[in-house]
Amino acid sequence: MAVPPSTYPQRLLPLFLGLFQGALLLFFALLVTYDEPSAQAEDTNLVANQVYSIFPFFQDIQVMLVVGLGLLLTFLPRYGFSALTHNFLLLNFSMQWALVLQGLLHHFHHGQIHLDLHKLLISEFAAVTVLISVGAILGRASPCQLLVMATCEIPIYLATEWVIVTCLGVLDVGGTITIHIFSCYFGLGVSKALFRAAQQPLHPKETPTPSSDLMSLVGTLILWVFWPSFVAVLCQPGDAQHRAILNTLLAMSASAITTVVVSSLLERDGKLSLGHLQNGSLAGGVAIGVVADMPMPPVAAPALGSLSAMVCVLGFRFLTPLLKRKLTLHDQCGIHNLHGLPGILGAAASVMAVLVTSKDTS
Repeated sequence: MAVPPSTYPQRLLPLFLGLFQGALLLFFALLVTYDEPSAQAEDTNLVANQVYSIFPFFQDIQVMLVVGLGLLLTFLPRYGFSALTHNFLLLNFSMQWALVLQGLLHHFHHGQIHLDLHKLLISEFAAVTVLISVGAILGRASPCQLLVMATCEIPIYLATEWVIVTCLGVLDVGGTITIHIFSCYFGLGVSKALFRAAQQPLHPKETPTPSSDLMSLVGTLILWVFWPSFVAVLCQPGDAQHRAILNTLLAMSASAITTVVVSSLLERDGKLSLGHLQNGSLAGGVAIGVVADMPMPPVAAPALGSLSAMVCVLGFRFLTPLLKRKLTLHDQCGIHNLHGLPGILGAAASVMAVLVTSKDTS
């Protein structure tokens, strides 16, 4: 009589998630509340204006993360369903976990945490770091490993963001430094820790097919359309937010054109690489985030977008194989080229923007 295989690994995931959600329900029941409704018309109008100004951006970001990023990760033909479901699961888990930690660390007053849409948005930004980091180990880690990674990454991200923004006073409305650079190198560190063995050959299931590339390209287009909302949502309403949207659109438009040019020149047959287009066209949005709301000449945004796309494509063509060969560093989605290198370029651009800006500028 055959012995049935152990069901312990299969039951570990629902057990972990069930305990987490149960603890979260208890946390909300004991500590979380909403602000008391105000009877004054001025306060009511102020709250209404805040909701109407934030929620459209919030919806755009939801589409980016759930649909756009989820489809972008479906380039692995045998991992499409898992990529979408794991992305959706990690987003919800990480957002709730970040909401708990941020509430206890920053919003705990008189024994209660007051919940609003802005706090939920900040928690979703923290969850983005997990979704980016997972790209380094996509298809090579179990769901439980991904949840453990998210559990560890969120508090480290919150501590890092506090040091960068509060202690160092860095201006980073689009998360170029705090989100993209951090999540890139955290994900690469996890990849190195899990797969530090000798170089492994490319598995046949890791080779994209035309249908999987098409789905991934659709995800890229969705991310490209909604990216300005991600950059501008935390800017001050008015001139700064308007400037952030314009600069992001200009940078991403320039990065899309530059990606086509550089990729076609690098390929032997002169054809455009879909892998380059899926990443290089988004590189401008990564780089511009840290300087999007800063007063700078209009030419700076498309120039930064073009440079970031060039760095991204060159990274895929030359740097990724070098890191894989010399350091046995596995980067499944190329997050170093899309988030790391353009993020560093954007950080350097922010330093230059601050140095050349006159002291009279706010």
